[in-house]
Amino acid sequence: MPETPPRIAVDAMGGDIGPRINVSAAVQAAREGIRITLVGDAEVLRGELARLDAPAGLAIDIVHASQVVDMDEKPSEALRRKKDSSIQVACQLVKEGRADGVVSAGNSGASVACGIFVLGRIKGVERPALASIMPTEKEPIVLIDVGANVDSKPFHLAQFGIMGDVLARDVLGVDKPRVGLLSIGEEEGKGNVVVKEAFDLFKKTSLNFVGNVEGRDIFSGDLDVAVCDGFVGNICLKLSEGLARSFGRVLKRELKRHMLSRMGAALSMRSLKNFAQMLDYAEYGGAPLLGLKSILIVCHGSSNLKAVTNAIRMAATYVERKSHEHLAAELTAHTELAQFSRHKA
Repeated sequence: MPETPPRIAVDAMGGDIGPRINVSAAVQAAREGIRITLVGDAEVLRGELARLDAPAGLAIDIVHASQVVDMDEKPSEALRRKKDSSIQVACQLVKEGRADGVVSAGNSGASVACGIFVLGRIKGVERPALASIMPTEKEPIVLIDVGANVDSKPFHLAQFGIMGDVLARDVLGVDKPRVGLLSIGEEEGKGNVVVKEAFDLFKKTSLNFVGNVEGRDIFSGDLDVAVCDGFVGNICLKLSEGLARSFGRVLKRELKRHMLSRMGAALSMRSLKNFAQMLDYAEYGGAPLLGLKSILIVCHGSSNLKAVTNAIRMAATYVERKSHEHLAAELTAHTELAQFSRHKA
């Protein structure tokens, strides 16, 4: 464990709501003992801290960044033209050792690009992957990749499985995560060429590989890590989020329809609140970009106070438990996969 609490750099200008939410989340996290560096327009950030009447003793400092990456900007252009953007400066602070991790609710493509080109990849990692922690009937599950790589090779999927395994152990506290490969059938031999080849690679690892799993298995709670490429994973993630929101709206409408249903809802309010909490994406903060030399958490652009605060907590936990070191060690240990990298394909 570090001698001092982790310092997390927060891209305070990122997201649909921007500094108002990000600074509030930073203050809340700082009250819990996490050290914070707010990155963005210094004058605006000082104004937000004053609005919140943040105590002077909180471990919060400010690093000025004169530029902001807009949500619709192309990542490549943002990297090249906005060297002083809040996300790029935040990542640079980690690279220089002035912070331990980054949290951003800004342009996700730019965040991923900055993570790869500024923070750098762990040796041997070809494709960093975004991992989402999703609710299930039992305990949360890691879904990886959810959007960083729309085209992946079998070797990449195997590495994603190793990354997800480390996250499940270090952050979710699972002793021996059950890792499954998302496919169109449970039987060996189902799926496209990439999935079939990845299946064979998974069997060569020391992971607790349970074979192919289907989309319906994700929410059963009988799995800890589901692996897929970013194209499939992003669709799966967005479908799940949309279904949860729609289900909540329909349930609310039906409970208000009749007097008896309203009375039943009043009697079941505690259970309904617990159910809503389980489906709330904000419970899990954001998606860690795994495979980097340091931790970067990518949040929804529309993230609320709870989501950003939990993302900061997750980043701090990742740093405290030295998860990036564990990940590097696990990837190095799986030397049998090296022969399948794109360099030797």
